[in-house]
Amino acid sequence: MEYTTLGSTGIEVSRICLGCMSFGSPDWRDWVRGEEFGHDLVERAIDLGINFFDTANMYSRGESERVLGDALDGYDRDAQVVATKVFFEMRDSDPNSGGLSRKTIEQELDASLDRLGMETVDLYQTHRWDDDTPVETTLAALDDAVRRGKIRHYGASSMWAYQFATAQHTADREGYDRFVSMQDHYSLAYREEEREMHPYCRQEDVAVLPWSPLARGFLARPHEAYFSTERAETDDYAEAHPYADNGGREINERVEELADQKDVKMAQVALSWVLHQDAVTAPIVGASKVEHLEDAVEALDIDLSESDQEWLAEPYEPVPVSGHS
Repeated sequence: MEYTTLGSTGIEVSRICLGCMSFGSPDWRDWVRGEEFGHDLVERAIDLGINFFDTANMYSRGESERVLGDALDGYDRDAQVVATKVFFEMRDSDPNSGGLSRKTIEQELDASLDRLGMETVDLYQTHRWDDDTPVETTLAALDDAVRRGKIRHYGASSMWAYQFATAQHTADREGYDRFVSMQDHYSLAYREEEREMHPYCRQEDVAVLPWSPLARGFLARPHEAYFSTERAETDDYAEAHPYADNGGREINERVEELADQKDVKMAQVALSWVLHQDAVTAPIVGASKVEHLEDAVEALDIDLSESDQEWLAEPYEPVPVSGHS
């Protein structure tokens, strides 16, 4: 396993972060696996040297956090880096169970810690931008959580670069801790983050943790086979995002061609490309099978030349920004 520093925190994390969205209950999403699978995947991840785990309170309405916490019980907690997120409404009848108000952050952080079985979470992330709450209020609540020892650092996910820069400037002005990470939508088939967000993160020493580095599985198999998977058939976001448009289909074909040349899997080539990008700290890799995680770790050993990287990316054309809501 390779390790790198999480932005400016000094924390060493594995270059593969295990995304835990697939842990929980299929009642939430058809492709979600149960508790036993979560335990097996975490055990294998630790065997492979992964020490970085990402979940969110909204995944299976809290079940993902509970499964992850139970799976890590018995391991050295200090050796693991755990991240979770807050923003999306947790209870249909309670509007204050979502957003980034002080009330929401304080009550939902306590609930997350209880489900995780932890006194402190290493990285607490705002899952989206909250237009209804002043950023000063959100930052004050997050900073207070750091002072109280409930979180070590806080990060953000999927927003406009100007919003992120505004938040960081506000933190500096008010004397609060800054956001240390940006979890954003990024892959060979969606590269809009390269325009402003990634240069800004590199300038500010902010960790970049791409979600959906395989474009919801679009880059893991030939284009014509994409919608034959359970995830693609039942994932509204995957169906709504036209990854195949604006050069995406040709990118998919080039990933397949290079994978054949190197005798590796398409997913490994696509993930290797993300890992080769200078701005990227650790892509978040989800898995519905243990073998998917093993394949992801093996992708660390795939060497892509600069010409390989350029050839894979060359067909890409700009697409509408997505992932901010």
